[in-house]
Amino acid sequence: MTTVTTSKGIGLRSERGPVLAAIMLCTGLVALDSTIIATAVPSVVRDLGGFSQFPWLFSIYLLTQAVTVPLYGKFADIFGRKPVMFFGIAVFLLGSMLCGVAWSMPALIVFRALQGIGAGAVQPMSITMVGDLYSVEERARVQGYVASVWGVSAVIGPTLGGLFSEYVSWRWIFFINLPLGAVAAWMLARRFKEKVTRSSHKIDYLGAVLLIGGSSLAILGLLEGGVAWSWGSAPSLGIFAAALVMIVAFVLVERRAAEPILPLWVFRHRVLTGGNLVGLGVGALMIGLSSYVPTYAQGVLGTGALVAGFALAALTVGWPLAATVSGRIYMRIGFRDTALIGSGVVVVGAILCALLARDSSIWFVAVACFVVGAGLGLASSPTMVAIQSVVGWDRRGVVTATNMFCRSIGSAVGAAILGAISNATLADRFAHPPASVAGHLPASLDATSLVLGSSAAGSPTASFIRGALYDASHHIFLTLTAVAVLSVAAILLMPRHTKELTFD
Repeated sequence: MTTVTTSKGIGLRSERGPVLAAIMLCTGLVALDSTIIATAVPSVVRDLGGFSQFPWLFSIYLLTQAVTVPLYGKFADIFGRKPVMFFGIAVFLLGSMLCGVAWSMPALIVFRALQGIGAGAVQPMSITMVGDLYSVEERARVQGYVASVWGVSAVIGPTLGGLFSEYVSWRWIFFINLPLGAVAAWMLARRFKEKVTRSSHKIDYLGAVLLIGGSSLAILGLLEGGVAWSWGSAPSLGIFAAALVMIVAFVLVERRAAEPILPLWVFRHRVLTGGNLVGLGVGALMIGLSSYVPTYAQGVLGTGALVAGFALAALTVGWPLAATVSGRIYMRIGFRDTALIGSGVVVVGAILCALLARDSSIWFVAVACFVVGAGLGLASSPTMVAIQSVVGWDRRGVVTATNMFCRSIGSAVGAAILGAISNATLADRFAHPPASVAGHLPASLDATSLVLGSSAAGSPTASFIRGALYDASHHIFLTLTAVAVLSVAAILLMPRHTKELTFD
């Protein structure tokens, strides 16, 4: 048994190996459910109907997961990590069971929202518990393991979803969570012990409602803008206006709250501000690469889904490898300088992506993804360790959850901006086709099926669509290069030397 003593003097007794395995298993389930349903959509629609509603299966899960993260971080600092983690696992498994027995598309969407509420606890608690259990020297390596779970899940999730849908039933996509989640909960119950000093607290309910409402509307507008409605439409403008009003009201309430649900000091200190801005960049980079590298590999290079997945998997190999060595580096040169080296590597990897041509080797794609992953391991892990190291146990949950929340916002904003860039590029190319293919283009921008179809693979129409997809992918990679450069600027906001912050 290993004793871990926090800066607050609270003893945590745990056999760390089984606890880490349980944390990674929980994280894997949450991450898989973000992507596993993608290839099961045809089967789900065939059983339940509601084709026009199926995008909500993704949006509602990401939305409820993102907006609940800050609340769980605050509750973890009040009640301890274990009860919050167990609550998240229980709600996630309940949502999974209900998703498996869903009788209609609206019901499945509601149950996916419940799943997301549970997932919102698991994600920040995993990183916070790592911060509690492991020393500063060890955290980057271990957090690299946990982070790699998300990348691996992005690759294998769609494959598993397709296998379940084709050979068993799409409902087992959700039922499989039940035994695995139960095993993880059992391991945590047996191995993870914490002693929390209880004291009276006043929950900031008004702040929580305003935060959930404002961030929900903002993320909803970003996820659905340009998809469900145009950016300049009345619904879009109304949603963003309401979100702005609620967020402004939230800031005013938090300034006066005795125990704010998301204290404003997390945005006033250079270490935390820089770390949160880096989180925004990481979220955008991850959503951009995981969404558009497979599109480029399949739609432009003509590879299969499995090969495209392996190319993207190189990112998940580079991340934990770099995170493993980053602990040794930042103990010698500091958090900020290590993160600067990593961000420079990310810029190099993004440039390699931007240099991809219409006939590049898939191995070159994998190398570019590996370089980006290595850079993220050197930049993201020291940044997270830095923000956890400058606060005590009773604030670690809040700062970790805030950083996770910023990553979610970065993914939502990134998905919206990158999607708009891709759609605009394709629309422009489709509006000015050569005469030989003008009458053979699809009415919509959904051109991938034509490119991947074997019957049309060598036709002039398919060649033109491949060229249009290449232009869209190239513009995406150029945008990600700009994001990588901005992340360097965010890291420069952090001081070279960190120390534990003091609060009034």
